[in-house]
Order: sequence, then C-alpha cells, then structure tokens
Amino acid sequence: MSGSLAENLARFRKARNLSQEELAAAADVGVDTVSRIERGQRQTARPATIAKLAQALAVTPAALLGLTLITHTVREADVARLRRAITSSGEVPGLEDLADTEDVSDWPSLAKAGHTAWRAYVDGRHNHLLHALPILLTDARRLVHTTSGDANAAAQQVLSTAYRLGAGIAGRLDLDDLAWTAAERALTAARRSDDPEISTAISVRYLVWTLIKQGRTADAERVAVKAAERIEPRMLDRDVVRAGVFGNLLFNAANAALREGNGERADDLLAVAQAAAQRAGRDNATESAIFGPRVAALQVVEHAVRLGDPETALRHAEKIPEPRGPVPPFWEAGHRIHLAHAAARLRRDQLALNLLDEARNLAPDWVQRQPLGAAVMRDLVDKATRRRGRRFAALAAHYGVHGKRDRANGERYWLDDTRAVRLIAGDVRVTANGATETVTLGP
Repeated sequence: MSGSLAENLARFRKARNLSQEELAAAADVGVDTVSRIERGQRQTARPATIAKLAQALAVTPAALLGLTLITHTVREADVARLRRAITSSGEVPGLEDLADTEDVSDWPSLAKAGHTAWRAYVDGRHNHLLHALPILLTDARRLVHTTSGDANAAAQQVLSTAYRLGAGIAGRLDLDDLAWTAAERALTAARRSDDPEISTAISVRYLVWTLIKQGRTADAERVAVKAAERIEPRMLDRDVVRAGVFGNLLFNAANAALREGNGERADDLLAVAQAAAQRAGRDNATESAIFGPRVAALQVVEHAVRLGDPETALRHAEKIPEPRGPVPPFWEAGHRIHLAHAAARLRRDQLALNLLDEARNLAPDWVQRQPLGAAVMRDLVDKATRRRGRRFAALAAHYGVHGKRDRANGERYWLDDTRAVRLIAGDVRVTANGATETVTLGP
C-alpha cells in the first residue's frame, strides 16, 4: 500500500478501530507524536518510533512508510504448482508430465472433476481451485495422450475447460502472462474438441479478457467482435449456450471499447448483448457462459460506473430484474462492489459500506482479489473521522486495508482494546481476553 507516512498511519490505525490514544499506548510513544505525524506536521520519525508504531499496528516499517505494496497473496507453492501444471508440455524434453500413463481417469470422472473445478472458480474458492486444477490438467492431458477419435475429442473438451480455468485463476492472481499461455492452450484444445465452434469461442473470450488485463484494449475489442460475429444467434434462435457465449464476448468487447475511450461504441455493443439476453429469456450459469436478463442488466450498471456516472449507475440498479435462473455469487458480489464505488462517489458512505459487506458475504474469497473493493474500503477508512466499530474494522481487514505479517503464520488485526482477529488459512480466530474462538467472515 503506497501513500505518505501520515496517510498510512491514520489508515492502519482506523482500520484496526484504534484511537490515537490507544495506538500511542500500545506503541509506547507519546500521543502527541501520533497526532503530529497524522496531521503531517512530522514528515519523518526516528526508526525506533516507526518500529514501535509498526509493531503495534501489526505491519512492517516499510509498509507504514509506504515502501511496499500490500496485497492479498496466495502461497508461492500453490502458484508454482499452477504454473507447472499450465506450462508442462511433451514438446519440451523434461517438462512432460505423462510418465505415469497406467493410472488414467475415465472421461465421466474427468468431466465431473472439471465441473467441480468450475464451481470452485465461480464461487471464488481459490484455495480449492489451486489444489484441484493442477491435478485436473495432468489427468486431462493423460487422457488426451491415451485416446483417439471421439474419445480424444471429448477429452480435449475437458482439457480446454481446465486450461480456461487456469487462465481465469491466473488472471485473478495478476499472473497475466501465465493467463495468456493457459488461454492459448485452451484455444488449441478447443479446436480439437467434440464441439469446436462453441468451445473455440469460449476460449477466445478468455484470451480477450487477458488482452484487456494487458492493456491491449483495441486488440481485445477486435478479437471479441470477430468471434461474436462467427457465432451470432439468428433472430429466432433460442439456443441459450450460443446466446450466452455471444453475449459474454460482447460484454468483453464493450469493456474494451470503454477503456479505449469509446463510450458510444460500448453502449451499442451492450445493447446488442441485452437484446440477446432478452431472447434467451432466463439467466444461466454453465461452463460455457454466464448470461441472461439480470446478468446483462448488471453489466449496464458496471458500464455506468466505469463511465464515471454514479447517479445513473444507482438509478439503473433500481431497475435490475430479479434473477430468472442461477447467477453466480461472484457476479452478484462484483455488482455490489461497483455500486459501493458509485455510492462512495456520491458521499453515501453508509450505503457503500453496506454494499461492501454484502459483497463479502456473497463471495468472501473472490472479493479479496478485487482492487476496486479495496480502493472503496480504503477511501471509507481515510474519510472516517472517528472509530467505526467492529464490523468496519473487520471489513477493512477483509478487503486488505491493513498491513501484513507472515500469511503462513497468520495475520493479526486489532478490533478494540480486548479483541483481535487472526486470519489463518481462510478461517478467522478471534481472541478476546485470552480466550479463542473460531468465527467466519461471511457465510
């Protein structure tokens, strides 16, 4: 987390629900020292003072001084397994993973494992996916290696899905080059699958998303539109799969157009996607696409937020239809985060806080990877003029508006003078007056 010493000290203190007096007592420094630093009257402090304040706030001195970027991270070992699983290749001697081909999963088992991994992805259960995906990729490659004909095409379909999930999770972890590699391999497997037209279009969508993350927005829009044109449903076509893939490609194209500064083009693309959603008639969430009337309406709200028009975003939000089918929690959580951003822009801070709380409850792991949610929460912390209570402090901790100790050993954040929370492997340990209980952040 960057920022000046004054900004960071105030932010960390309020995120832990500490008064200046309580922080001064915990750090064994004068309250005047804390006050003068936060007011900007002291631009620097002795190393010993910085060290005491950092220890009391459970952050590193570098984080307090704004010298390090604080983010939610995953274990390096998990990332290494994901990277190895995605980049393994029989084309490179020493990188193949097919030494054991006697124990090969059958297609039904593999397809079921693929669906389970996809559910973990849409639910935002990153730890589960990071464990399951390397196994799925290896097993799918083995089945592809040992089959031919129709059986091979079916195995290629599962392999394409696994690579797409690899692209998705890598993108969420900001491993953009790895996401690109996975998306390219998903596209190769899709072309060899038993449904190459649809599977190829789905894989292109992941490539487009990766292009957007890389800042190649003009390329992203062009690729998405061309792919959408190839599978565009006919006027009376009610194929929900084709409509979903088509609509999702247009969502990505509109996002890219908006980032290119072409709001009118983005409006046009979203209008076409909305028309397809209305023809589809219901919301649907499958490995192919997440699409439908409510999903398209959520995109319209997000579009208004990105245009910098919070009033219109909140007005559109009032007209969003109820779901006519499944809509994944992370889509709903993302909608709340965008609305929270709009509310904060309009100084409706309590509404913004409530929306961030709803988002956390809907998809607790997923929201921790969303920079917009962290930015809104940080803004609320910065604007807080007094202690805001336990829920406020817990939300600040959950969205990453705090310092960090060794995540492998847990992190500790003070809520008040008697309670602290410690995040360990996704659980929360609350310590109160020496006693410890386990609770959860969100459902």
